Amino acid sequence: MIENPFTLSGKHAIVTGGASGIGNAIARLFAQSGASVTLVDLNAEAAQQTAAALEPAGRAVACDVSDEASVAQAFAEAGPADILVNSAGVSHIGTVLSTTPEDFDRLFRVNVRGTYLAMQAAIPAMQARKAGVILNMASIAATAALSDRFAYSMTKGAVLSMTLSVAKDYLGDGIRCNCVSPARVHTPFVDNYLARTYPGREAEMYAKLAASQPIGRMGEPSEIALLALYLCSDAASFLTGCDYPIDGGFFNLR
Repeated sequence: MIENPFTLSGKHAIVTGGASGIGNAIARLFAQSGASVTLVDLNAEAAQQTAAALEPAGRAVACDVSDEASVAQAFAEAGPADILVNSAGVSHIGTVLSTTPEDFDRLFRVNVRGTYLAMQAAIPAMQARKAGVILNMASIAATAALSDRFAYSMTKGAVLSMTLSVAKDYLGDGIRCNCVSPARVHTPFVDNYLARTYPGREAEMYAKLAASQPIGRMGEPSEIALLALYLCSDAASFLTGCDYPIDGGFFNLR
């Protein structure tokens, strides 16, 4: 039996999108669990503030995950990773008719291309060591029909498919690759969306969105981080090629 299966002591974790939301919670918990953490984020100032607050102190690297040269430079600066968490992402509200080509391309570049480029940058060092863990951030939108989430659902379906492909292709290299699929999580995106779309009705609409999970509330970033810690730790050494919903009963209890 592993003495402390949830420790990340001696591990280097790269977390994309670590400056806010779920990525931020993951970076903080991983640092508390002993990992050295590098935050890769477009918002360099917020990433640096988060990195400085970690114990032990982390590092921050500015990066546009949709840009090949930016990713290559960021990962070279960060150094080899034992763990890669792809949490950088953007959302969008719209149907196939209301989604503009520009919005479609923007979501694809960040959510799909960004995940692809980060994995492509991290895997060679993992191959060389014959060990590594990759965790991608999918969504219930990957496998459930959600209204007005056409482009977002497309990108998260791609993230799920890429996860399975990478898990299969690099099984012999000792690399595990999984993804998690949250339902609604209370992040700054939710608050900003409500303030922008329903001014003066934020509380009412928040309650309506929260009620769409059978458990009666949205998830918290810290709850997603706990699942991420498990999947990236040695406790999950027998798990690869899986998608883990964390959804407040969304799929089975509606």
